[in-house]
Amino acid sequence: MRSSHPRSAAVAAVVATALATGLLAGTADAVETGAAAGSIRIHDIQGTTRTSPLVGKQVTDVEGIVTGVRTYGSKGFWIQDPDADDDAATSEGVFVFTSSAPTVAVGDAVKVSGLVGEYVPGGLNSGNQSVTQISKPTVTVVSSGNALPEPVPVNEYTVPAEYTPAGDPAAGGSINGLTLDPKRYALDFYESLEGMNVAIGTSRVVGATDPHAELWVTVKGWENNTRRGGTLYGSYESQNTGRLQIQQLAPLAQQPFPVANVGDRLTGTTEGPLDFNQFGGYTLVARTLGTVQSKNLEREKTKPQAEGELAVATYNVENLDPTDPQEKFDALAKAVVENLASPDILALEEIQDDNGAKNDGTVSAEQTLTKFTAAIAAAGGPAYQWRSVNPVNNKDGGEPGGNIRQVFLFNPARVSFTDRAAGDSTTATGVTQEQGKAALTHSPGRIDPANPAWADSRKPLAGEFVFRGRTVFVIANHFGSKGGDESITSHHQPPTRSSEAKRLLQAQAVNGFVKELLATDKNANVIALGDINDFEFSATTKALTDGGALFPAITSLPKSERYSYVFQGNSQVLDQILTSPAIKKFTYDSVHINAEFADQNSDHDPQVLRFRP
Repeated sequence: MRSSHPRSAAVAAVVATALATGLLAGTADAVETGAAAGSIRIHDIQGTTRTSPLVGKQVTDVEGIVTGVRTYGSKGFWIQDPDADDDAATSEGVFVFTSSAPTVAVGDAVKVSGLVGEYVPGGLNSGNQSVTQISKPTVTVVSSGNALPEPVPVNEYTVPAEYTPAGDPAAGGSINGLTLDPKRYALDFYESLEGMNVAIGTSRVVGATDPHAELWVTVKGWENNTRRGGTLYGSYESQNTGRLQIQQLAPLAQQPFPVANVGDRLTGTTEGPLDFNQFGGYTLVARTLGTVQSKNLEREKTKPQAEGELAVATYNVENLDPTDPQEKFDALAKAVVENLASPDILALEEIQDDNGAKNDGTVSAEQTLTKFTAAIAAAGGPAYQWRSVNPVNNKDGGEPGGNIRQVFLFNPARVSFTDRAAGDSTTATGVTQEQGKAALTHSPGRIDPANPAWADSRKPLAGEFVFRGRTVFVIANHFGSKGGDESITSHHQPPTRSSEAKRLLQAQAVNGFVKELLATDKNANVIALGDINDFEFSATTKALTDGGALFPAITSLPKSERYSYVFQGNSQVLDQILTSPAIKKFTYDSVHINAEFADQNSDHDPQVLRFRP
């Protein structure tokens, strides 16, 4: 059984501060003080908080059974003490970092001497929690072929419903120094098992297999389900405690990783050490991997627009440029025609210039768009025309040299584009009045491109369209990314979401422009759409809708269908279409064709809105 390992609050605070200032990296610079041979057990190293009370100290002859060996990436092995204490907060497992391929085998009983450290995946500035480890080890194999410690079950009964405690204000919002409460908080539960042998039973896949040979499951089959088998991220407090990342210990050359889509089942037992990594947090690194049972998830198709309906769509095509294989152009084109029913207006995000990420000053995207529209026509779609504004070289973010931008495609057989003194990359379009109605000074044109909110980010593209004699203003957006935000498994709770500040300013700029249009004509048909890079419940969306200028149309869907992207097993909203008050009746569809699938043409799902102007 486990014995308690008390630590004073003062010591916990010192450890948390040291971690925050980079003193717990377990490097050669750490203070190396000895510990009596044979006196230290793994639970003594792990302690009752997220950071070891023995950081920077040499430990000698720490005993354990090898439960997993990793010969790639962060090389090393996990050991676990079969003689557990009676404190649920102290883990009985620990990772031994070897830097080169380890020579031990699963089932070996070993004694390990080395330096205790806290490794922070992604670096100290990432906000990630740390992994307790023993580095620079000397390893003695005592015996081989031993039975492994029984795995700790991770399931709907063992994982708590609350996600995390609030961070300690005195420690900058960090939870590192807090004593773990694994019966109350999910993050504490997982941390109390760091490095230990754990197992899950048959579980639903909520994040498809990715190119890095990992997938996500939920061990809570009922938690915030989507209609198609995912798990919905519906608020900052709905982190979904049952999600767990799955990797495998076997090298891919030896054992291919299974391919799974959202809604599939990972059947049987999946068992192995519980790790923590930069790209997802707590991860079951499977020594024994279950079998994928397909649920044959199908890609959705939206309903075609009626004769009197205008269909407006948005689609992030993920850095499309002429150097991409023809297969990508054909697959995206087929999706436009078959899955999106050839919308009348299609706002594209991430159209790159004519040579992609080659950084040579090229900004034109004529070749990219010629190739894409030709592929759409070959797939049986309309002969789309396009409008856009070339960016200033390397001023709009994205891949260096790629010069991503938003583009309007439109079907001239159904809708016309009103060209008005097309603006260049640095000229702002404005609002004027023609015959008592609102009009743009530049169409196509960019909204407030000199605003610091758009520094190193895509500027909104505004265009004026006419459908059946009615003017419709469309604003295509691609707001700043979430890069730099801390993950929801951060040691800061709540995590720091630094990227929100820029998107808030961007949303305010777009909202202000829409208000100018509505001040000129309160009945103007205005649509703002694109990759907003933020949730429907976020401050960004609230700023876009301020004063009732716009309505987030995705909120008209049932909650179980409100998502366009899947990240770390959470189905969430990033892509949106927002409407002005004059657009009172519409139908909305988040067309799920990418985000839930291992085989993706883009990582985003397109959105379609149909209405009668």
